[in-house]
Amino acid sequence: MARAARCISLIFVRLVVIGLAFALAGCDDSQPGGASRVVVFSDVHFNPFYDPTLFRALVDTPEDRWAEVFATSTLTGPGTWGDETNYPLLVKSLDSIRDGGGTQLVIFGGDMLTHGFSSTFYALYGSQDVAAMRRFTLKTVSFFARQVRSRVGNAPVVFTLGNNDSYEGNYKIEPNGAFLADTAGPFFTQFLAGAADSARFMQSYAAGGYYVAEPAGPKLVVVALNTIFLSPNAAAGIEGAVREELDWLDTTLAAAGAAGKKVWIVMHIPPGADIFSTKGKVDAQGHIADAAMNWQTDPQVRFLQIMNAHRGVVAATFAGHTHVDEYRLPAGSLEISSAISPVYGNDPAYKTFSFADDSLSLTDYTATHLRLGDARAVYEAYYTFSTAYPVSGALDSALATLFPMLRPAAQPQATYRQHYYAGHDAGSPITDANWPVYWCGIAKMARQDVVDCVNGY
Repeated sequence: MARAARCISLIFVRLVVIGLAFALAGCDDSQPGGASRVVVFSDVHFNPFYDPTLFRALVDTPEDRWAEVFATSTLTGPGTWGDETNYPLLVKSLDSIRDGGGTQLVIFGGDMLTHGFSSTFYALYGSQDVAAMRRFTLKTVSFFARQVRSRVGNAPVVFTLGNNDSYEGNYKIEPNGAFLADTAGPFFTQFLAGAADSARFMQSYAAGGYYVAEPAGPKLVVVALNTIFLSPNAAAGIEGAVREELDWLDTTLAAAGAAGKKVWIVMHIPPGADIFSTKGKVDAQGHIADAAMNWQTDPQVRFLQIMNAHRGVVAATFAGHTHVDEYRLPAGSLEISSAISPVYGNDPAYKTFSFADDSLSLTDYTATHLRLGDARAVYEAYYTFSTAYPVSGALDSALATLFPMLRPAAQPQATYRQHYYAGHDAGSPITDANWPVYWCGIAKMARQDVVDCVNGY
């Protein structure tokens, strides 16, 4: 009898242990159905000058103690529309990403630095001391990287450079330049957290600001491109660097495909139309004579050829730069997340994507934003794609299905327009007259195709 009781007791203990194991498994970072999560945020444009009274202290203080300096400021709110990201907004944003939890990977889409960084520095410093400006720039990006790392634990942060991220000025990143050389070490350490081969990273990043990482196991390769080189505003004389980067992309995708791996691509400036500039070209009849473009023509043609040649390899593409919640269909879907910086009238926002563990394709996302007009000034979930739009399936195919549904003046279009500025509808310039530019910009990549689409709408 005692032996039977002991057996029952042992069985009970084993059942409890097994049940606890299942319970703990259910508390891991994966979502049900074999899906994991990745947080994507972009265009922070951190402004260390938001309180000019702190400037001299920041110049004289190591960046690892800058938080102590910012804590002395009397400016404690997150700012408002038209401002860049101050320290209080940076803290709220990164804390929200941290508190969301459950992410194995973070993607940052570029633009760490505020617009007009060097000119503001010179005005406060009192002279155009280039060496001093470079030291302060390096301290600022290092501080930003440290702040991100302190919030995301051990999760790798795959990053790309924005057009403001340089010593040389807006869009002027130089191949083999000083900014790339100076930031290679700090970014590798603070952002990637061992998710890339050191020698390989140092070689390609120092040469052109692009690299590969494997942050989620051997099945996934993440390619971080430097699309600043491809902009019409890029530094002169870098055609050779552009060819080298695109050749490198082609070779990298081919190698990944041969190894049976999937690729995510991260970039700052997306291909296609500059919708913000093009909408200003609409005449009284709703027509445009030309379209402003994000990339130079020849590099865009080559990029699209490469993407189509490796379409089965690329599982997802992410970009930033436009500061708004949109997507594009260059060759598969390209997801663009809203900016943290509210400088162009958007509410600060970021996205959390779910992806299938087996195919590594995106399955859904939730947008999280901070309503600047709300006295609480807290981040909260804004919408989830799968419930906001009447489409289903993997995100890549769902976004393609959604595109024609956005043309009629019906609920999907109204929803898309509402989401465009992350919920700050008062900041949205979308009207019935210029809507064709926004719609055509989703799927039309070539300049003349954009013009013909808008004029034929």
